[in-house]
Amino acid sequence: MIGGDSVMKHYQAYMLLERGLSDNTREAYCSDVSRFLTWLDSGVGIEDITVDHLENFIYELHELGIAPRSQARIISGLKSFFRYLTIEKIRPDDPVSLIEAPAIGRHLPEVLSIDEIDAMIAAIDDSDSLGLRNRAIIEVLYGSGLRVSELCTLERRRVFLDEGFLTVCGKGNKERMVPMSDAAVEQIRLYLQDFDRSGAVVKPGEEDYLFLNRRGAHLTRVMIFYIVRDLAEKAGIRKTISPHTLRHSFATHLLEGGANLRAIQQMLGHESIATTEIYLHLDNTHLREEILAHHPRNIR
Repeated sequence: MIGGDSVMKHYQAYMLLERGLSDNTREAYCSDVSRFLTWLDSGVGIEDITVDHLENFIYELHELGIAPRSQARIISGLKSFFRYLTIEKIRPDDPVSLIEAPAIGRHLPEVLSIDEIDAMIAAIDDSDSLGLRNRAIIEVLYGSGLRVSELCTLERRRVFLDEGFLTVCGKGNKERMVPMSDAAVEQIRLYLQDFDRSGAVVKPGEEDYLFLNRRGAHLTRVMIFYIVRDLAEKAGIRKTISPHTLRHSFATHLLEGGANLRAIQQMLGHESIATTEIYLHLDNTHLREEILAHHPRNIR
């Protein structure tokens, strides 16, 4: 019987070295596969897994109340794993190819209004270093539409204040150039001036990162989440938001302002225009106003 532990170690190396998957994707896939292998009967080896095992596992996820979107993510992780098993000839077949992912529909992201974003920024006490840092973080998330992982790993040398743009390494290690708003440029400049004057101690190996915590290490995704959530609460915003909400708001407000969908796609780092098109439905009111104002059959 082929055990899961040794195979998983090689699978992790395959995801990193051969597929070049990001840390977040590798962690998610390993979690999905480990969950399935733990669920399996201890007497079932990897070579013995059948479609019935997989269907029963998915059914149990459904019974536990796991959302369709999460089920689909887990199936995606299992597909990657069994693809690896067939490539390495550990198995002659791929039973996951016979599993149909649940219909998940299209998620409508929460969006903040411009007034709500202004209220969050106004809630920041920028009389100290942390306030200047947090304001710069909000301005960059909203002014450039970065993913939270891209913000956490943003390096000082990749921020070009005079030119008004920055470069980030996004999903699949693809680098892209992203314009910055004037407000983001100004706030980063103020933050860096204060940081350099303060003589703050930076941990070895953390010198390149733009945004650092009190201990001189780069910020984590969780810390960014807490910063955004706390500011929303202080601003009296009742919506359930995260750092990603600012990215959604960035794209939606650009579209409402008349930006080209392809340009938004490039700034967000979406590989497919279909991913960016989710924002079209958010602009229904604006599109209707355009029709009423300009269509020749409109009598008003």
